[in-house]
Amino acid sequence: MYRKILVALENSKADSALLPHIEQLAKLAHSDLLLVHVADGWVARNYNQLKLAESEEMREDREYLERIATQLRSAGLKVSAHLALGDPPTEILKIAANEQCELIAMTSHGHRLIGDLIFGSTIHEVRHRTSIPILLVRAGR
Repeated sequence: MYRKILVALENSKADSALLPHIEQLAKLAHSDLLLVHVADGWVARNYNQLKLAESEEMREDREYLERIATQLRSAGLKVSAHLALGDPPTEILKIAANEQCELIAMTSHGHRLIGDLIFGSTIHEVRHRTSIPILLVRAGR
């Protein structure tokens, strides 16, 4: 059913709520996993246009993705990882479409109205701009 699952990671403690669900689902469905983190700092957003050097944030994000990929591979899963740069919802949707993902998995923080206005909501944009099913797991508090 889900041959390829895009797993949107934040490089935060919230990921620890999502990963056990994804690991079990991938094993049951024999899914390939595509781990994606979108670096969205100033350097990441302007990296290609201004031909900038990779930032410390980007290096840490790449290391984090590879560490999680290694853990999931050791559990017997087929995993690839991709560090995207720019606007998180736009990049998640573009990668999901280009890679023909059949499920997008993300964590929810439950900000509600004021928090969404202040922090923005990647989930809000992703769910309104895709026809791909989305699995949301509430991040721990």
